[in-house]
Amino acid sequence: MADVSRRGFMLAAGMTGMALGGAGTAPATSRLAGSRTVPTTLDVAARPATGEGYRRLVAGPGWPRVVRNDLAVADPGRIDRRVPVTAFTQFTDLHIADAQSPARFEYLHPLAGGAFRPQETMGALAAAHLVQRVNALRTGPATGTPVDFVITTGDSTDNHEFAELDWYFAVLNGGPLAQNTGAAHYEGVQDSGDPLYWHPEGGLRDCFRERGFPALPGLLTDALRPFSSPGLDIPWYAVFGNHDNSVMGTLADQVIPRVEDWYTGDRKIIGRDEREAAAIAEMLHGEREVSGQAVLGGNAVVRTVTPDERRHPFTTEQFIAAHLDEANTGPGPVGHGFDADDPRPHYTFRIAPGVTGIALDSTNTAGLAEGSLGLSQHRWLEEVLTSGSSTYYDALGREQSQLVTDELFVVFSHHTSDTMTALWPDFRSPGEPRVGGDGVVRLLQRFPNVLAWVNGHTHRNTITAHPADEPERGFWEISTASHVDFPQLARVVEIADNRDGTLSLFTTLVEADSPYQADYDDRSPAALASLYRELSFNDPHTDLEKLGSSTDRNTELLVPGRLPH
Repeated sequence: MADVSRRGFMLAAGMTGMALGGAGTAPATSRLAGSRTVPTTLDVAARPATGEGYRRLVAGPGWPRVVRNDLAVADPGRIDRRVPVTAFTQFTDLHIADAQSPARFEYLHPLAGGAFRPQETMGALAAAHLVQRVNALRTGPATGTPVDFVITTGDSTDNHEFAELDWYFAVLNGGPLAQNTGAAHYEGVQDSGDPLYWHPEGGLRDCFRERGFPALPGLLTDALRPFSSPGLDIPWYAVFGNHDNSVMGTLADQVIPRVEDWYTGDRKIIGRDEREAAAIAEMLHGEREVSGQAVLGGNAVVRTVTPDERRHPFTTEQFIAAHLDEANTGPGPVGHGFDADDPRPHYTFRIAPGVTGIALDSTNTAGLAEGSLGLSQHRWLEEVLTSGSSTYYDALGREQSQLVTDELFVVFSHHTSDTMTALWPDFRSPGEPRVGGDGVVRLLQRFPNVLAWVNGHTHRNTITAHPADEPERGFWEISTASHVDFPQLARVVEIADNRDGTLSLFTTLVEADSPYQADYDDRSPAALASLYRELSFNDPHTDLEKLGSSTDRNTELLVPGRLPH
């Protein structure tokens, strides 16, 4: 077996027979291809119609699959030898938002993209159409193996409110919901009369209408109507994001006096003096000290809204407890990865025979939007990797061997390696040292059994190779765009054994199951989900660089192995 790597050997010797229903080493398989009856971005992808200014979307050409040899060279014969191992789908940064909440900073959107989005009242409905697409897909487009589970890599809610958490569960588990709090009618910035925001009802020449945004009378009423999500029909797992544990994903609750009263009260700030707004924007970017009085006080334009206790912010512990509630199990598993006997925000789970998923909590409540790992979690990660590695490298680079059963590992987190820069203590564990993204990369490179690190946060498609001096210690970092900003995408990841000492990780981006363009008079759920995508493309803050290059979208990522002793 001189040409079989440890990674490849583990799969060929055990999992191959299990995947094909036999025992021992299976015969070579023929070329595998997934069903293409359900389109992915390999077939078609949204693009703008020709012209300038506000543009509608149309069907454009698909994005090709690119083979990346950064870590290992692809053998042409692998295609006919390939055996699928597993497939899963990543959702990330759904940002299901209570668009009428008092605890928001919409007035900062000229200074901070994401503070206000013209499409945000329809986020849950659009996410339900993403669920519908994944349900229809069923198998991986590259290998044809069934999609085993979905994992959400954080920022599932926008402002860690219980109402948003309820909508998130309804979207993923299925059932009726209405993305509305407070009064039965809309009470937010989009009917406030302030030209800073898009007013779809018309009657105001706001700054969005000047950019060509249409007048769509009745849209706000239609967006708040109840609808029903089909819910996922496969198990799903959850990862914690910064928007799931702090004010608008940026400010720790601890720095805002009586933060619960702000969330559930009747005072909504819709405008501010430009100088005050600029100062608060600097606080959110970490350029000056955060002041609760500055956030809530000052020279503000305020509207009165209907208070709602459902807007109360939840804690990390309450987020975990909600997932453990049997009422929220849906297609399973109970807890969606979180464990009632060990209710920490990080955990492991079984992906496939011989393949373990590791879900991390990369958030830092004192870190503004950026993340890190607490030292105890970093040590736990090292222990998990060590326990499933017969050969690994210690912190000094010395090779270590032990008699254990090897596991392959896929790591999941919200933050990317280069956004884990918040090294000051987390309010949840004051005094505990923090480890940044560079430290996590170095740790993962010590374990040849690590295949990939899958994450989100940046709302950008990026796939980064992390090579090492010994090729078998390299791994891939796969970051996927959000479902709130354009491009709105999820990603299917498939793992296959090439039977030649390498594995392939296939990544395929998928769009929601809604038309690229619908008649403006059509207010059906599919048409509103279509409008959600169109508005996101035309948002003044849209950055088409978030699409990534062709090497960040649909790919085949070769993973090297090492020879067993």
